[in-house]
Amino acid sequence: MKITATAIPEVLLFEPVVHGDHRGFFVETFRSSWFDARGLPADFVQDNHSKSGQGTLRGLHYQLNKPQGKLVRAIQGEIFDVAVDLRKASPTFGKWAGVTLSADNKRQLWVPPGFAHGFYVTSETAEIVYKCTEYYAPEDDRSLRWNDEAIGIRWPLLEDSPVLSDRDRDAPGLQAAELFP
Repeated sequence: MKITATAIPEVLLFEPVVHGDHRGFFVETFRSSWFDARGLPADFVQDNHSKSGQGTLRGLHYQLNKPQGKLVRAIQGEIFDVAVDLRKASPTFGKWAGVTLSADNKRQLWVPPGFAHGFYVTSETAEIVYKCTEYYAPEDDRSLRWNDEAIGIRWPLLEDSPVLSDRDRDAPGLQAAELFP
């Protein structure tokens, strides 16, 4: 597994070795030693699976008191996956990192605790699966506005307006959001 830092050093891109032949392929998607060697939490407690149509933007989501680390991958289709640093004391506070994840490239993105996470579907449909280091806690769930100019994410939008939930459409910007210390 090739593991490299993105524009934010704590947000990591995992690029697997794919073993393929006429039968198909085999790929390792997780090994705790990869995380242990970098001092990252590898105690995943929940796996999630999401399917969305083209033009859907989900996020930016985070849990404030029970922050989740997420290891995200697309198992069908393609997404533009984004992490935003919400740690006020961080040198990369308010910065973002984004990568394309697809069933074809089999890459994964590590989104550390203390970051908001979101993705935009660029293919006809996409299914993602992601491992979480903390259980989902609805009372702790927060959203950050996907198009906040203070953050300046360059989403690869296929149309002017993505498909959003009411929650994501009405999310506060960075200045009004509840943040990590």
